[in-house]
Amino acid sequence: MDLGVNLGYWGLGLGAEDQLAIVQEAERLDYSVVWTAEAYGSDAATVLGWLAGQTTKIELGSAIFQIPARTAAMTAMTSATLDQISGGRFRLGLGTSGPQVSEGWHGVRFAKQLQRTREYVDVIRMALARERVEYHGQTIDLPLPDGPGKALKLTIAPVQDNIPIYIAAIGPNNVELVAEIADGWLPIFFSPEHVDQFRPMLDAGAAKAGRSLESFDIAPSVNTLVTDDVAAARDVMRPFIGLYVGGMGSRDKNFYNALVQRYGYEAAAKEIQDLYLDGKKDEACAAIPDDLIDLVSLVGTRDSVRDRMRAFKAAGVGTLNITPVTFTRDERIAQLRILAELRDEI
Repeated sequence: MDLGVNLGYWGLGLGAEDQLAIVQEAERLDYSVVWTAEAYGSDAATVLGWLAGQTTKIELGSAIFQIPARTAAMTAMTSATLDQISGGRFRLGLGTSGPQVSEGWHGVRFAKQLQRTREYVDVIRMALARERVEYHGQTIDLPLPDGPGKALKLTIAPVQDNIPIYIAAIGPNNVELVAEIADGWLPIFFSPEHVDQFRPMLDAGAAKAGRSLESFDIAPSVNTLVTDDVAAARDVMRPFIGLYVGGMGSRDKNFYNALVQRYGYEAAAKEIQDLYLDGKKDEACAAIPDDLIDLVSLVGTRDSVRDRMRAFKAAGVGTLNITPVTFTRDERIAQLRILAELRDEI
């Protein structure tokens, strides 16, 4: 099992030089990949381009490029460019984002997400293969049939023959689609104990594509804090879990809340959401069960985190992407070093 590091959203907390030092230390420690995210602040492509010029071997991943933010052709252009300037180290992570961001920020209707993702990946693969792109689907029509557009092909080639494509998904149908069309899966709040819930979806998707999942990379991002003060570490995790389970989406459509319910926390998920949406955020965070935090995080002593890393590995995780939940460069680097030591012990 490889280790990756997820920087999250750029520009929140640490400055550019601090983030660079973290990435360069991760590279020295043989982390396989660094990921960066985007929502409605920093964009991931600019950050990855900046990192590409100041690293030599660590791979660079988008976790994620938002599908509603770019046309498929633009994503192919960006991917080829990042792959060239990094010497073939780019991994393309994609996600649909959510309805609030898609419609509120990008002005793109949040609809037909499965078909949109399928067609988006089809066009990206065509473009990166430097085929002349002519594609007539339900959500993408290239070239437009009633104007002067012509079928074009990408004028530059990526270094890699096949840039690996990862997709962020948590819903059952979405997970099945990921196993059918992508090279890797970027789950959030991944629980090794519940991987059997996802196996039928993954197997069904692979069967549709007529392929094995042997080289398919399950690559969850996991909030991490190794410390002897377990209670304090859990409290550090609460705001993130509370935001997603309680406040990310509406009462009727919150993918993360639904996931936690599938893990068996129906009552807790409802209580967290009700409190959060009523503006009682501190109470919502306090209502998160300790064992739920332990289930979806790497939190606690070295021994307990080592055991959890073994559980992730046994569940089939190929790349464990850690997000150190600390507040200074030195603290985050210290966490990277601890996790690298534990990786070498399992």
